[in-house]
Parts: sequence; structure tokens; C-alpha cells
Amino acid sequence: MGEGASGDSRLKEALVAIAGEVDGAFDALLPVPDDARARLYEAMRYAAIGGGKRLRPLLLTAVAGMYGVQREAAIRAAIALESIHVYSLIHDDLPCMDDDALRHGKPTLHLAFDESAAVLAGDSLHDFAFEVLSDPATSADPFTRIELVRVLATSSGAEGMAGGQMMDLVAETSEFDLHTITRLQQLKTGALLGAAVEMGAILGHVPPEGRTHLRSYARDIGLAFQIADDLIDHEGDAEVAGKAVGKDADAGKATFVSLMGAERARDQARMLVEQAVGHLSGHGEEADLLRSVARYIVERDH
Repeated sequence: MGEGASGDSRLKEALVAIAGEVDGAFDALLPVPDDARARLYEAMRYAAIGGGKRLRPLLLTAVAGMYGVQREAAIRAAIALESIHVYSLIHDDLPCMDDDALRHGKPTLHLAFDESAAVLAGDSLHDFAFEVLSDPATSADPFTRIELVRVLATSSGAEGMAGGQMMDLVAETSEFDLHTITRLQQLKTGALLGAAVEMGAILGHVPPEGRTHLRSYARDIGLAFQIADDLIDHEGDAEVAGKAVGKDADAGKATFVSLMGAERARDQARMLVEQAVGHLSGHGEEADLLRSVARYIVERDH
């Protein structure tokens, strides 16, 4: 197995590669028109290009690659998924939600442009995701396309990310226990990470019953990712993180760290990562990148 330094090197190369591919695809698919919509497209591009870890696209393309999916198709599906993620960040940063000033080390979209442009850019990226997924260029098989659409729609709506965000807003004025916080984060953060893994398998024509271990992997890394995020918010550096830290404590929200303590939370994240890696035991070297992603999740500082 490609562990240790070689695994770290491969992961770094993969992160650089997927960032370039995602930026290139957004650049090609979102040209700025020569009309009054130009500001909207510029806002979409500002939010979508040149930011973030691209972890979801990396997961999707890594799983798709395990099953021999053509890279172009995987990148298109990854663009759809990342469009949903970016739209959610645009809306989360708005004054009516988290009211953040910094995202990926630069001013949030509503500050760089204005609130109206931010709302419309988020809405448009949401719709753009399904425009890309439903295009035959993503898959010639209509059944594959509709399953991709269904998974992404379910993962991003009230049964997934948006539902988790609503729970997060309620958490500011409620006392949530560990079980409720876990459910909140499975929806808010875990749903799109799960979609990434699931969509890669769908492109690879893996039947639902053959995806159980991948769903388990995604569930565990999703919780580990959020615990790592809570630790960064609790003890991280805003300059390194590229966003404000200490927000949860200031808002009085319960988190994994506030409920478990930093050390226990860190141990729990490591346990979840090892559990996630264990779900891949039926795979050989073709799953090494997924193993490296799992370990990266708890070692990152942003």
C-alpha cells in the first residue's frame, strides 16, 4: 500500500491537479457575456475559481477513477458538486446567515460585490450544477444522469446540507446534545462529502448494494472533517485558515469540541479516520488516494 511519504506526495499532487482542473473547467464553462449579465457571471467566477481545498471534487474523481470512469466525465460531475458547495458558502456568508467577511483568504462575495449579486450568484451556481449534470456530455446514459441529479439534489436540500444549515442556525438559541450535533453535521457537512463518493460510484455503474462500504467511508470522514473544523475554529489561526475562527464559541453554539473537549474530540476524529480506512479493506492500491484523503482530513490546518 502507498502509505507514508509516498502517499502524502501523491495526495499533494492530486490536490494540485484537481484544483487546476476545476478552475479550468469553471473558466471554460462560465465565460462572461458581453451584456448586462456580466456582473453576475463575474460574481460566480469570483466565488468558484481559485479557492478552497477542492476536497469534494477530489473524492468524486478518486472514486470514479477506481472504476475506470473517463476523467472528463468525472470532472464535469465534480464541477456540478462543487457548484453546490460554492453556492452554499456564498449564502452562508451573507449577513442574514453567518455574516462572514473572509472566505478562502479573500473578502466574501457580498463584500467584494454586493448582497444582491451574491444571492443571484448563489442561485445561479445552484442551477448551473444541474445544468451540467443533466447534459449528455456528463454521461451518455440518461439513467446515470438522473441518478446523479437525484443524489445531488437530495444531498443539498432539506434532507441534506440545507437542513443541516437550518439546524445550525437553531443551535445558536438551543441546547444541542452530542447526538443532535452529530445529526446536524451529518447533514450540513457530511451530505455533500457523501454525495461526492456516491456520484463517483454512480459514474462507475456500481449498483447501490455495491456502494455500502463507500457510504460508510464517506460517513466517517464526514464526521472527522467536521471535528477537525471545530478544532480549527477552537484553536486555529484565522490567517492560516483563510476564514474567521472562534465563531462558534462567540455564538454560544455547541460543537464537538465544546461537548467533548479538544483532546477527546481529536482522538474521536483519528478513530473515525482509521474506521474509514478500514471500510476500504476490500480494495487494493487503487484506493490509496482515498486512504490518504481520510488521513489528510484530521491533519489539515484549514
